[in-house]
Amino acid sequence: MYPSPDGGSREASVGVADASGVSAARRCAAALTRGAGFGETEAGRVAIVVTEAATNLVKHSAGGEILLQAVSTASVAGLEMLALDRGRGIPNVTEALRDGYSTAGSPGTGLGAMSRQADVWDIYSVPGKGTVVLAQVWAAPVPQNGGERIRVGAACAPGFGEDVSGDGWLVIRRHGCVTILVVDGLGHGPVAADARHEAVRIFRGSAARGPAQLVAAIHAGLRGTRGAAVAVAEIDPDRGRLMFCGLGNIGAAVLADVETRHLVSYNGTAGHAARKIDEFTYPWPANGILVQHTDGLSSHWSLEAYPGLTARHPSLVAGVLYRDFKRGRDDVAVIVASGAPA
Repeated sequence: MYPSPDGGSREASVGVADASGVSAARRCAAALTRGAGFGETEAGRVAIVVTEAATNLVKHSAGGEILLQAVSTASVAGLEMLALDRGRGIPNVTEALRDGYSTAGSPGTGLGAMSRQADVWDIYSVPGKGTVVLAQVWAAPVPQNGGERIRVGAACAPGFGEDVSGDGWLVIRRHGCVTILVVDGLGHGPVAADARHEAVRIFRGSAARGPAQLVAAIHAGLRGTRGAAVAVAEIDPDRGRLMFCGLGNIGAAVLADVETRHLVSYNGTAGHAARKIDEFTYPWPANGILVQHTDGLSSHWSLEAYPGLTARHPSLVAGVLYRDFKRGRDDVAVIVASGAPA
């Protein structure tokens, strides 16, 4: 999965506390599917998924948040939704998926309807801590790629009161490697988004190879913008190797078993100040998870309190981190990469 063809610029966060929030989430999803060229049937599936998810936030958790992101894979447009709450959680997810099951006096078709309408669906819930639901709906059938060994997912949102975000990401798959850009345009609003889009454009079109060369190309190309913090990670699962180059305040860490290894970035701002651009090589464990994030997420995040989460879809992991560790009013992007299930 990748951000939308314009570099992931089409994402939104909708707070849901009552019926008006449900309507707002549905309208936002409709606008994104129109922009992505969805047909009527697929757009209708998106509407069902988002409406059910938002309605559940009101009924079962006194509100929450819907994150929507236009994505693509194999030239097929899609929409990803994350529904986030800090409610009482679901004691038995399997039972909750059964049509007719309800704790709120409703018909009890919400989770089941979502799982049937979505092409990709996952849920993580911890009693007393809340629930995160992931759903992806694609505008057309997606070719199955059995050789895709690394999955990448994200949770992204503009800062409070902003329509666009300076934080974004892009993935390129080449020669068995997965190369991931994370960018945080300085400031907020359109000027930050302009820097983000230019960084994505350079990354997508550059002939450079390796994280350091890519970061250097982005640094040279952002001189006419506000500038950005950038990081490029390249995962080579065949060699068991991760190469990383960061410039500015992009957090990154590799998790494996009980160990968390933080990756090294240099101080600076792409487009303006870079005293040194260099890449570091780290081992990539077979069960490794790479977490990268902008400074809209607290640097003190941890997954220790979430049993079983690291084995789930990377977008679900990103959603939990976003929900529980975002700073509040800033743009934020959380990108997670992990091995695809066998």
